[in-house]
Amino acid sequence: MRKPVAGLLAFLMMLGGVQPALAAGYYVYCANNKIEVDSRDPNQMRIARGSGVCLMGSFGYRMDAESFARRNFGGAGARCSCR
Repeated sequence: MRKPVAGLLAFLMMLGGVQPALAAGYYVYCANNKIEVDSRDPNQMRIARGSGVCLMGSFGYRMDAESFARRNFGGAGARCSCR
């Protein structure tokens, strides 16, 4: 019973009738030369922080985003560059 439903869902998504939900809920940014973990999507973050923002990663859980920021950049508040 799952295959017909999955096939129908894939077909509707191709037609644009069903939009998949965004899996990311938390993002790691370099914003104005500092690492930030935030729930705002990239467009909202650019509006809030201006052009000095670049996305470093997106995650479903805040803990995963914070771990990524800590492992790769030294954590939230650490210096970074979008160059």
